[in-house]
Amino acid sequence: MNIQIYKTSEAEIEPFRVLFLQEINAQFVCNKCHQYGWADVYLFTIDDTKVGYGSIWGTDRREDRDTIFEFYVLPPFRKFVNLLFPKFTSVSGGSYIESQTNDALLAAMTYEYARNINAEAILFEDHITTNFTVSDAIFRQRTGDDESDDDSPYVLEQNGVIVASGGLMLNYNMPFADVYMQVKEDFRQQGLGSLLVQELKKMAYLMGRVPAARCNTNNPISKAALQKAGLRACGFRLKGELVNNY
Repeated sequence: MNIQIYKTSEAEIEPFRVLFLQEINAQFVCNKCHQYGWADVYLFTIDDTKVGYGSIWGTDRREDRDTIFEFYVLPPFRKFVNLLFPKFTSVSGGSYIESQTNDALLAAMTYEYARNINAEAILFEDHITTNFTVSDAIFRQRTGDDESDDDSPYVLEQNGVIVASGGLMLNYNMPFADVYMQVKEDFRQQGLGSLLVQELKKMAYLMGRVPAARCNTNNPISKAALQKAGLRACGFRLKGELVNNY
C-alpha cells in the first residue's frame, strides 16, 4: 500500500471539505482559516486514490504552521487512519492539535496521539426558543449617534443608556452564525446578557442562519447567559501536544 501526503491547494480539497462539514453538521470554529489564507492544506492518497485531507495553522501566530485542526478521511478508508494521521503529522511538522469533541474523527486522534489535553472552550448549539423580557430594556440596531467603546451592530438600551452590545459573526461554515455579546459591568447579572442573546438568535434566523456560540470554560456567567437564552452545550474545544514517538 502506497500512502502519499503532500501540500496542495484549497481547490483540490474543497470536495472533501464539503463532506466534512456535512458530516460534522455543527459550527466549525476554524472554518475562517480557509477563508483568510491562514492554513496549509494537505491531500491524502492511497495507491493514487484521493482519500482525504488535513489542515494545519498557527494558533499563537498566524504565520506559523504548528497546529493540526482538520483531519478528514472518506469512510471506506477510515480503517487506515492510524497510518494516515501519524504520517500527516510528520509531513506537516505539527506539534499541537486542536479539535472539537463533536468532530468525532479528529477528537479520536486527539485522545490517541496527544497529551496535556485541555478543554479551552464550550461549544453551544440552539435548543429552545425563549421569550422573556427585562424591564425597560430595548433591543435595537446601533446608530451613528450612539456612544460606545465597541462597534457591535446591536445594542440593548435601558432607560436611555446602552447597557449591552453584541452581534453575529458570519465567517463560519453555512448556515451557522456565531453569537457574541458583552454587558457593561455595572449592569451584569440582571438577565440582560440572556435577553441580548435571545434577540440575536432571532436576527440570525431572519438572515437564514442557525445561531451558535462558544465561551471559555472558566466563564460561568457567560455559560449561564447562553443557556438561559435557549442554547445548550454540544461539545468542547480541545487543545493538546502531539506525541511524536510513533
